[in-house]
Amino acid sequence: MWFLLGGLVLAQVWYPLTTGDTRAGLTVATVLIGVLLSVTHALLSRGVRAAAALIGTAMLGGFAVEAIGVATGFPFGSYDYSGQLGPKLLGVPLIIPLAWTWMAWPAWLAALRVAKGRAARIAVAAVGLAAWDLFLDPQMVAEGYWRWHDPAPALPGVPGVPIGNHLGWLGFALLLMTALSFAAGPAVATPGDGPMLALWLWTYFSSVLAHAVFLGLPASAAWGGVLMGAVVLPLLPRLRA
Repeated sequence: MWFLLGGLVLAQVWYPLTTGDTRAGLTVATVLIGVLLSVTHALLSRGVRAAAALIGTAMLGGFAVEAIGVATGFPFGSYDYSGQLGPKLLGVPLIIPLAWTWMAWPAWLAALRVAKGRAARIAVAAVGLAAWDLFLDPQMVAEGYWRWHDPAPALPGVPGVPIGNHLGWLGFALLLMTALSFAAGPAVATPGDGPMLALWLWTYFSSVLAHAVFLGLPASAAWGGVLMGAVVLPLLPRLRA
């Protein structure tokens, strides 16, 4: 797990140093490593049931909601994908639902430590996953990987991404985490969750740094830093404990 995490970190560190097809390739590589990391960890730490639940809720559910979104404009607004992220099915690059799977698992494992009770854990995990989109969408729109047909109204300083998209993410994330909480089995934190928690923290801190310094997206660094930080930063004292 730590080896895979190291590969993911190297790919993400390399990303802002590249352009064009190389950058797109690193985006795909990062997602592939991430989904392998999350699904493998779910399988080894909690068994077939948890891995199957993650795939069913995040990967298949993520593909379904993206396909509906591309076809109807609900729940993310009217948008479409460019051809830079690989093959598509029903207008959705196959890499996209893998990204949901990659980040849903660490979001859930972090919530097990931050909150008590199923409802609170679902809320924390969903807010964390949806807040990650405050980094993801501005970055991907800036790269031209996808675009909204009507991106207003948007958050101040983050043109090109409608506020409705973020609300759509939050709504689906709540459904996803609710389903995952029931399907994955007992909600028990284990010492072997270290790589996933490190991934969660790395994603947050590296996104703030990259957007603020390397990618020229200071507003998304601020929005994501505050809103994702609200559910990520409380993890730190829990880890010390």
